[in-house]
This record gives sequence, C-alpha cells and structure tokens, in this order.
Amino acid sequence: MIPAAAAQSSADREMRKIPNNGNLKMTKVAYPLGLFICLFIYVAYIKWHWASATQAFFSITEVASGARRGHQAHSAPGTAAHGHEVFYGIMFDAGSTGTRVHIFQFNRQPGETPTLTHETFKALKPGLSAYADDVEKSTSGIQELLDVAKQDVPFDFWKATPLVLKATAGLRLLPGEKAQKLLQKVKEVFKASPFLVGEDCVSIMNGTDEGSLKTPGRSSVGMLDLGGGSTQITFLPRVEDTLQTSPPGYLTSLQMFNRTYKLYSYSYLGLGLMSARLAILGGIEGKPAEDGKELVSPCLSPGFTGEWEHAEITYRISGQKAAVNLHELCASRVSEILRNKVHRTEEVKDVDFYAFSYYYDLAANVGLIDAEKGGSLVVGDFDIAAKYVCRTAETRLQGNPFLCMDLTYISLLLQEFGFPENKMLKLTRKINNVETSWALGAIFHYIDSLSRQKSPAL
Repeated sequence: MIPAAAAQSSADREMRKIPNNGNLKMTKVAYPLGLFICLFIYVAYIKWHWASATQAFFSITEVASGARRGHQAHSAPGTAAHGHEVFYGIMFDAGSTGTRVHIFQFNRQPGETPTLTHETFKALKPGLSAYADDVEKSTSGIQELLDVAKQDVPFDFWKATPLVLKATAGLRLLPGEKAQKLLQKVKEVFKASPFLVGEDCVSIMNGTDEGSLKTPGRSSVGMLDLGGGSTQITFLPRVEDTLQTSPPGYLTSLQMFNRTYKLYSYSYLGLGLMSARLAILGGIEGKPAEDGKELVSPCLSPGFTGEWEHAEITYRISGQKAAVNLHELCASRVSEILRNKVHRTEEVKDVDFYAFSYYYDLAANVGLIDAEKGGSLVVGDFDIAAKYVCRTAETRLQGNPFLCMDLTYISLLLQEFGFPENKMLKLTRKINNVETSWALGAIFHYIDSLSRQKSPAL
C-alpha cells in the first residue's frame, strides 16, 4: 500500500496515460491516446471447441519451473535428445487492438508433463479488426509474424510444428460477417506456410475457453482478467458450497494426462471495459446512437464533450451538466449496469488472486502499482482512486476523460464478484518469470489434442 498523498501525487503524474480500446477524438482539446494491448491472460489452462471431449491444461507454475532451467537443445522432430523430447508450437493471439505471435519451445522427459523451455514473442498494431473493410491488407502483418516464427523454429521442425490463431471475444463485436472474413483470409495465409496447419487452425474463442488450473502438489491461484469485450474469473474450488451453488456453466470438469480437475471458470461477454463503457454511456453494442444522438453520462466531467470510437462506430459523448458529486452519480449508474449480471461466490475471499490486463493498466496509470514491475493492492484501493479521480475530473480535461468511469466500474465489479475491500490482489504481467498468457495453455492443449488423435489409447 502506498500512502494516500503519494498515491495522489503519482496519480497526478500518471493521469495522462490512457488505456483505450478505440479512438477518442476531442472536439475542444487534443491529448495523446494510451493504447495498451491487453493479453487475455490466464495461468495455464485453455479449453476450446477443437476437441469434443472436455479437456484441461497444467499450471503455469510447473511450466515456469522448466522455463527457468533454460534448456535450448534441438533434436529432430519425434526423437529424444539426451532422454528428452523437444517440440514447438506457434500461437497467434488476435486481439481487438493488436495481433501477437508466441513461439513456444517445450521439453518433455519420458513419462513426465512437458515444460516450457523458451518463448519468443512479437506484437503488431493495429488488430485484425482494423482491416474489416479490406481483408487483403491484413495479410502483410500476419506474414511478418510468420517470418519471425520461421527464424525461431529450426527448419527440420517446421512440418511438425502446429500453427494456430485464436481471436478473443472482442473480435466478435465486429458487425455482420466481417470477423469471419478476416479469419478466413488468415487461414489462407496459414495454409500457404510450411508449418502444420489443421482445418481448425483459426477460430474465435468462446466464453468458456479461458481459465487457470492447479497441478497436484502445487499451490493454486485464481485469475481475474479484464479485456475490452469480456471479463473472466477462474479458480479451483475447494469448498463444497461453491460446487453445490454455482450456476450451470460455471463449473467445468477437465481431463488431461489422466488427471481430472473441476474448475470454476466463467467469461462475461459484454462486461469487458470497452463494452462496459458503452453500456454506461447508454449505447447498444453494434448500433450507432439513434439519429446521431449525443450520449450523456454522469461518469464524465460536466465540462467534457467529445467523440469516442468503439467497434467501428463513432459516438458523440458528453458529461452530465451541473453534475454534483461525480463519483456518487457514476457509482449509481455503474451499479445499474452490473445489477444481476455477475455471480457472487464466498470462496473468492480465501483464494489468492492475480489480476491482469485493464486491472493492471489502470492501477499503473494512477500510481497504485509500478508500471513495469506490477505489485499488490487491496480491492479498496480502486475505490479510493476512483473517488479521487472523479473529484478532480474537471481539472483533468487534458487527461483520460474515462478514468473516473473506468475506476468506478472496476471497483464495483470486484465487489460484485464478492471481494471485500481488504482483499489483496496481485497485479503482474509475469508469474515465475513467464509471461502470463492464455496462448501458452492454448498451444499446448492443441498439441496434446493432436497427440490424442494419433494415439487414442494414451
């Protein structure tokens, strides 16, 4: 915890950094837009539609232990070098604000769970959605990232290295069939590459494709992720009441490497930060404001007017005139949006949670954590920051006009999940020196699925 005075001073320095998933055009003043690429982050499990049977993944703590050993040995595909097998996987993460490639190298000792030994990562802006009206232009960036993979994966491994792209929920916010046309173009580029490409190599992740997983013998943590279009919560339940009272679809039984796990994992589409902004403003996803009507919100400074672009639609927005006590009015509006939208479970009070993406970015922007190293805070810190930012919003027209709204939303969202104000959260980009990303679990799961097809008895 940082002292209130220091937090406010740091907040003054950081207010000008703006996490945004779209474009904001000021009609009166101009300011730099801070676009932070959100990686939909979860620790070590991704389940998706590829396999009809429900499956799971191992914990990132186990993967990280292998990564720290730093093995870089290369052997021919399908063979063992010094008693261990080396293999690769390539995962493209197609987010709404950027496209990232992860090239993973794994090492597997006979009879053991594979460990991550090396990762290469590169990101490009803008996201695929920027090419929705001209899909041909999307190919150059994809090809550039494929060239990175060619340089990193040894030539002899190319044909045996699976290549996969997963688009996050934000891409589903594109109107009509634009998202599918983009993904089809990517698939064409993939099939022309020298890597192992299946018919299911390109797809959009659904809401239950994201989470975390504990491996026996290692500590379990929960994961909170806040993206632009959706937000996720995942943990391994230990209390019987959680198993008995969770709504349908919140618990998933998963099996991998002859182990079975039961996870509490749910993705709330429409409650990501950018989608929440639109709802708070009174807009409807995928639809322009009726007759170009200006969207007025008590969460914006009374003196603010401007334009905001979200999912290829530009909205005219402004603050509510003569608004008094901005935070109180904003909190009331946010509470309306969240009412009956989130399932609350008592067990979250007793699970160690990591928080990522916009949780991290906003906390860093107002000085609650170090922007590079991350840090810990209590849930109540978001509320303190929200009240301060809302109170001083009229003096910050050069900064992020959404900051009062965003911090208030995060504070109330965490409370809706059941977190008390004194609950400690760890905000980080890495765990055990491994970048936290769903892409790691996704590519490993895909490789395991290929192995199951070849050897059903395993």
